[in-house]
Amino acid sequence: MPDAGLYNDRGSDTLGNIARAVGGIDLPNLKSLGLGNIIDIPGVPYVSFPTAAHGKMKELSKGKDSTTGHWELAGLPVEFDFSYFPEGFPTSLMMTFLKETGVKGYLGNIAASGTEIIQTLGDEHVKTGYPIIYTSADSVFQIAAHEEVIPLKRLYEICTITREKVLTEPYKVGRVIARPFIGVKGNYKRTTNRRDFSMDPPDDTILDILKDNDITTISVGKVDDLFNGRGIMIKEHTKSNLEGCIKIQNLLGKQKNSFIFANLVDFDVYFGHRNDVKGFANALKEFDRFLPKFLEKLDETDALILTADHGNDPTTPSTDHSREYVPVLYYRKGHFGRDIGIRSSFADVGKTIADFFGVQNYLHGTSFYK
Repeated sequence: MPDAGLYNDRGSDTLGNIARAVGGIDLPNLKSLGLGNIIDIPGVPYVSFPTAAHGKMKELSKGKDSTTGHWELAGLPVEFDFSYFPEGFPTSLMMTFLKETGVKGYLGNIAASGTEIIQTLGDEHVKTGYPIIYTSADSVFQIAAHEEVIPLKRLYEICTITREKVLTEPYKVGRVIARPFIGVKGNYKRTTNRRDFSMDPPDDTILDILKDNDITTISVGKVDDLFNGRGIMIKEHTKSNLEGCIKIQNLLGKQKNSFIFANLVDFDVYFGHRNDVKGFANALKEFDRFLPKFLEKLDETDALILTADHGNDPTTPSTDHSREYVPVLYYRKGHFGRDIGIRSSFADVGKTIADFFGVQNYLHGTSFYK
């Protein structure tokens, strides 16, 4: 995006840079939808008759976090600044953390890579039992703990208390994240038992509006964590892209008059943050192979939107999210696609969903439903 320099993300281009780094990437099904019509992606060429409407979207909210991205996609751009702590959290806040959680001490309290900090401080954590606290370029308070030192139930309890009793005004921290890991000295590995504890959205999103109109709202992946459960009627947690895809496919046909909001976690967690270019490329190919079976199950009454909540370019030195336009593909069976251009906000997605279901709303954004 034009303001990428403010976030040290100048030159970030997740899809384009991955494709260039691997000498071109073959994504035939995303190509047919029109992905290569949005930007230059080596191996994903422009097609004359794409099957999906296609464009890219600008983020109105400040930052590049999952919380702001998801809220804006749901029709609610964030108009306030979240709190960021590149130098670590203030001593007064950490004293409150110790007092409220009953934890005897903590390690870290720095901005760090999650995979690296558990290698650096893992031994001391096992020895002392103190949780490892760290943050990143996002507005996050992350708590890492070995599952045999601080059991998951206790780790989630610490995170809940931190969310509700520690990060109170004036702090506006987007997420508290439980980061459990396992292993032994020199070989610690994060597990899939991560959980996010988000702030409540400050106003209604498309989820609230649909629920109020008796339309079933279903979350797949970490979506319900990012909305703190608000507006979501059925919650399906997943631990991988594959599990997420299977859940989505199984839900099709079982639920009528419903909205499924899914987040596929692997792109971000395992490849973007770890700067694993090859792994990211392979995950994109796996998702592309999943698409035909999925699209076959959709009928003329269904609609599909494929998009993202931020960039996460694995080719840059940073292991953080990246401030980028996000692609948007809007598919209806039996319709040819058209260029819907550069959208002024992620909120256009929420507005489009509201029009699709025909519900009155005051969401931000401009619909591309028609």
